[in-house]
Amino acid sequence: MPDLLIELFSEEIPARMQSRAADDLRKLVTDGLVEAGLTYAGAAAFSTPRRLALSIEGLTAESKAVREERKGPKVGAPDQAIEGFLRGAGVTREDLEVRDDKKGQVYFAVIEKPGRMAADIIAEVLEQTVRNFPWPKSMRWGDGPLKWVRPLHSILCILSDEAGAQIVPMDVDGITSGNTTRGHRFLAPDAFSVTNLDDYEAKLKRAKVLLRADERAEAIWHDAIHQAFALGLEVVEDRGLLAEVAGLVEWPVVLLGRIDDAFLGLPPEVLQTSMKEHQKFFSVRNPKTGRIERFVTVANMETADQGATILAGNQKVLSARLSDAKFFWENDLRTVERQGMKAWTDQLANVTFHAKLGSQAERIERIAALAREIAPHVGAKPDLAEEAARIAKADLASEMVYEFPELQGLMGQYYAKAAGHDDGVPEACLEHWQPLGPSDEVPTAPVSVAVALADKIDTLTGFWAIDEKPTGSKDPFALRRAALGVIRLVLENGTAMPLLTPIANHAQQRLNLIPIPLENGKNLTESIDSKCADLLSFFHDRLKVFLKDKGIRHDIIDACIAMPGNDDLTLLVKRAEALAETLATDDGENLIQGFKRANNILTQAEEKDGVEYSYGADIKFAEDDAEKALFAALDAADAKIAPAMKTQDFSTAMTAMAALRAPIDAFFTDVQVNAESEILRRNRLNLLSCIRNICLSVADLTKIEG
Repeated sequence: MPDLLIELFSEEIPARMQSRAADDLRKLVTDGLVEAGLTYAGAAAFSTPRRLALSIEGLTAESKAVREERKGPKVGAPDQAIEGFLRGAGVTREDLEVRDDKKGQVYFAVIEKPGRMAADIIAEVLEQTVRNFPWPKSMRWGDGPLKWVRPLHSILCILSDEAGAQIVPMDVDGITSGNTTRGHRFLAPDAFSVTNLDDYEAKLKRAKVLLRADERAEAIWHDAIHQAFALGLEVVEDRGLLAEVAGLVEWPVVLLGRIDDAFLGLPPEVLQTSMKEHQKFFSVRNPKTGRIERFVTVANMETADQGATILAGNQKVLSARLSDAKFFWENDLRTVERQGMKAWTDQLANVTFHAKLGSQAERIERIAALAREIAPHVGAKPDLAEEAARIAKADLASEMVYEFPELQGLMGQYYAKAAGHDDGVPEACLEHWQPLGPSDEVPTAPVSVAVALADKIDTLTGFWAIDEKPTGSKDPFALRRAALGVIRLVLENGTAMPLLTPIANHAQQRLNLIPIPLENGKNLTESIDSKCADLLSFFHDRLKVFLKDKGIRHDIIDACIAMPGNDDLTLLVKRAEALAETLATDDGENLIQGFKRANNILTQAEEKDGVEYSYGADIKFAEDDAEKALFAALDAADAKIAPAMKTQDFSTAMTAMAALRAPIDAFFTDVQVNAESEILRRNRLNLLSCIRNICLSVADLTKIEG
């Protein structure tokens, strides 16, 4: 079976597009070949700044002949029906066969498709791929209609086997396929021919091109860390930057440069961000001081002076960039020293948070009030929480954050310290943004937790108040992320705090700030209550997703959500964990069946009799030993469950509930509930009511599936 090698050689492809483009090339070509009847053993795609390549191994030499029979309309059917069938089958009326069928004679079309050589199929599929390639952005050049991300220069397309290699002939707008490619633009620009993937990769390497992106990344990282280690330094790891730089060069040459001493006083994060965003440099840190003292740049060129000229040019450009950063830093510090951070918070009065939710300054006032209310629940001092909330977003008006928005919060921490704040307030400026995602760290400092919760709850209540909720896959204001942030802050810090209270209070405070849309037929108070309940339901939905990843079933969560106090997420999760642990045992699983049997019998009897059996059973009417044993077991369980639920000891309550499994099973085995005696029947139904009430006091077991 032959192997196929394709290369599309062009001007430089943007680094951010290369990986996706290589995957698209592999998928489009392999899907097209399979659809045309070819099979293959394996496929791999590659990318460099100037080429996309695809290797397919074990490709069949030709497609198999196909014979297909299609049943058509009846003989004598309207001409329109017959003509439509002919078009769909791709045959003429003369090609149709008449055959007998159960309902009379019908037309059949026999379609025979001969096998095709692989080269013909490849040429057709590759041309369609090139002409319809899904680049995010593309361009035309010259006079032709062809579009590519950058001008396409050549197409290499060969089939190779033991007998040798042959060119797959094809032409795309004057670009004729061949078996030649080129190496590095400057170091090896001449064309050379190749015969297969191994030959292609080896000759590219001799021509100063590393075909595989992971090999280029590995070479960059290896050389960078070794050069830094020789000076007692370490490279700051940045996998995203490494992948991007690997897409900028075909022959990486690592150069280690020095940062001018005038800039070493800048915060390390400022140096790192400026070098990464503007120059694509790696930061090199002194592990003893924590300062960023050098940088690594990656050239695409070997030079006689070992990169000295390149490095000198890069250092000159970097100095200009860092001069700007130093100016912003020093200017911001002067502002803080003279006026404190209030100068920036005042400016935020002119910054709109949302057209319907007011300015950032108004939002800060709301967050400060809410942080003060939340503080006692998380062990923070209310005054410190309010102080932190008032300055947490001040750095949004600083020059440094205006230039580097990704430094928001971090610069706030630096500026808060410079302004004389302490006791966890500066740290809250940084940490109140967290967590930003499911894997991000969660703040644990009390002041940070209070401000982070206030920030996210304000966001959620605000957008709920103006009916800007997530719909389907759309969540333009990242409200799902905010809700998950609240959940993680509460659970991972073990915070016992009813959410409805701060949510309702916060919604009420908004009455003086924004008009809250009324719901149909509801007054203002009812509308607020409805929105708060809807927001709590949203929290519960996000909690289900969060706990599902931890192995807790959704029906267990539903059984706990149905209980009072479901706005205290910490207690809700403790209840769910205890219930999940109980149901994982044989007693717990069988107890559910006993509970459902008791509940079903009781529900049917109440519907039939039109009464509620909830007046308590009397042991003096118990005749059977199993019946008496159940009375005793229920009393014992209730004596343990009631105090355990008051102290929120869910594990003890669940264990006591599970202990009812054996006496309930024995009762249903030995006792007939619907006895002939009406007194016995009512007493036993009231006993079932005791089972239901005790079990439902722990969790709503009617929600449990199975």
